[in-house]
Amino acid sequence: MADYFPYQNNILMDIAYRTDNGIYYHGSTAELNQADFENLSDQKASLIFTSPPFPLKRKKKYGNLNGVDYLDWLVDVVNHLLQFLKDDGSLVIEVGNAWEPGIPEMSTLPIEALLAIKNKCNLHLCQSFVWYNAAKLPGPAEWVNVKRIRVKESFTHIWWLSKTPFPKADNRKVLQEYSKSMKKLLKDQKYNAGQRPSEHVINETSFLKVHEGSIPSNVLISSNTSSNTDYQIYCKANNIPLHPARMPKEIPEFFIRMLTDEGDMVLDPFGGSNTTGAVAENLNRKWISTELNIEYINGSKGRFSNLIHGTAVSN
Repeated sequence: MADYFPYQNNILMDIAYRTDNGIYYHGSTAELNQADFENLSDQKASLIFTSPPFPLKRKKKYGNLNGVDYLDWLVDVVNHLLQFLKDDGSLVIEVGNAWEPGIPEMSTLPIEALLAIKNKCNLHLCQSFVWYNAAKLPGPAEWVNVKRIRVKESFTHIWWLSKTPFPKADNRKVLQEYSKSMKKLLKDQKYNAGQRPSEHVINETSFLKVHEGSIPSNVLISSNTSSNTDYQIYCKANNIPLHPARMPKEIPEFFIRMLTDEGDMVLDPFGGSNTTGAVAENLNRKWISTELNIEYINGSKGRFSNLIHGTAVSN
């Protein structure tokens, strides 16, 4: 397995760079230990937010497994990481869709992955989220673009799990602006209360109380279409290839805000271009990221401007 999946290699971690709030380690997730946390603080993480390599049928530069190998690997990774998570902390993990080879049939491997880490790691599924990306390229190309017998995929699942059914969380930290219709409703203070066809009885006061905003849904909408971010400008100026699967900052920001407080620790064991670390830095959280690919680490420095200090691995 180690021959074709780089995250299985036993490589001791070095500090690639650090800021006042965080550390980016160069090395395998399997080598992460409590001493690495003590380089920054002696606390455990309140949130593990990550997007591990997907179980894709077509091999990617950043590596991927399939079938039982993928499930076993993911369970091992999660079990290893849970020792660094607080008892009331959360694990938020994105696992993308997968397709069976050679036929227009979706694989159930992502769902099997959820069940495997939930059951074998003794975790609770707090909620399932969908990340909708309208700008996602059409795929799978053979069935969508060539033979035109499927439609393009535009979402992936994000699962929120924890050691307890009651992890630290507060949806008041991620309230959204009221819609125009809701603003009008609150202004007029008139609502069609009463019993609905569903037999639910709606009390007028249920919807006419003014809060600081509306409670968001579990469908997160964000696209990664920017072409002139600090990260991209830095990579271009330093001839560093862009990470092929970057996540927009709005996704980790949502979970970091809802599931942590200022000063808490956020861990991303598959840091990539380190969107998670950059968002945590901006929100005054402590953070640790790990990554085996030094090109991704070097490119991620563009997210931190002049905040980086300390050891820096460059080759």
